[in-house]
Amino acid sequence: MKVQDKFQTGNVTLISLTHLLHDVFSSFLAPLRPLLIEKFGLTLAMASLWDLIQRVPWFLNPFIGIIAEKTAARYFVIVTPAITAVSMSLLGVAPGFVIISILLFVMGISSAFFHVPSPVMVKKLSGKFTGRGMSFYMFGGEMARTLGPLVITGAVTFWGLEGTWKLIPFGLIATGILYFRLKNVKITEHIQSKQNQRGFWSTFKKLLPFFGILIGITFFRAIMKSGLTAFLPTYYFNEKGETLWFANSALALFQLAGAIGTIASGTISDRIGRKTALLIIACITPVLMFLFISADGYLAFLFLVLLGFFIFAPGPVLLALVQDREKDKPVFANSVYMTISFVTASISVVFAGILGDMMSLESTYKLSAFLAIGAIPFVLMLKVKK
Repeated sequence: MKVQDKFQTGNVTLISLTHLLHDVFSSFLAPLRPLLIEKFGLTLAMASLWDLIQRVPWFLNPFIGIIAEKTAARYFVIVTPAITAVSMSLLGVAPGFVIISILLFVMGISSAFFHVPSPVMVKKLSGKFTGRGMSFYMFGGEMARTLGPLVITGAVTFWGLEGTWKLIPFGLIATGILYFRLKNVKITEHIQSKQNQRGFWSTFKKLLPFFGILIGITFFRAIMKSGLTAFLPTYYFNEKGETLWFANSALALFQLAGAIGTIASGTISDRIGRKTALLIIACITPVLMFLFISADGYLAFLFLVLLGFFIFAPGPVLLALVQDREKDKPVFANSVYMTISFVTASISVVFAGILGDMMSLESTYKLSAFLAIGAIPFVLMLKVKK
């Protein structure tokens, strides 16, 4: 097997750990939201605006993709964990809604500059095994959302809400380590000889039908996924009357199941095909959502775990699909997909917050399960290259 076809386990694992580090800090908002709502007397709709604010920079993803195609984009991956760590660790000491919004906006810029080039770096290092590489990469992100709620809840427990700034040094030290480990891992060197083959606008037009299908898949699943990741602690804390530790532990368990789903789905899609994997996931997830809402006690937790496994599973499969589809400008193609993914997630979180104020989060979850069925026809429309 040629060197470029081999799966470079060490380097792929390193980037996955970088993803883990970055997203541990970026996942602080959901577990802190119940405390911030109580501290500032906010409605769910107002608190959901934070998710939209932190994702506004993702509208610039295509431009970030163009920049990354022409620069040493690995430095984006190195620097952004420190920026994200500083902005998110300051949420606990922020004096009001506006300052929190500014911090989240800065984090959104940092997150965009991290997530656009990093999957392409993984693609380069994965050889023929793109699905496996994306599973490693997404596993890091989902494990971060498992550990993030536990880290920030522990910080609040030991230092209080105003003491979360003490987590900042961990992000700064990590960026220093990443510089020495990642500075020689190049992303775009293999693309330079092909840069003049097709312009960015031509690439976008060629992929437009494909992106249209991805919009359909992500849009109909977005309220279900975003509603759970953003409001599951609030659902248990405010509507079920559970403790903050219980509520955030439920989120951590949900995210842990999602991490297992991501590590499995990409590798499985290498074997059974991307379309088949997505179709199985699209059919099972709405059923599990209905069962989770209808059940109580330990049975509800069982369905929550299964739901987490399947609700996050499309991530590496869709990333692999995008990388399979575009060879000349993979960073730009990934930036467009990331824009689709995060914009639909942002809109859906606000919509879920408004619905939660109007008719409770439980009713919102039931409605989101019904809407998720709409993703199935779009999966069937996919034409996957062999």
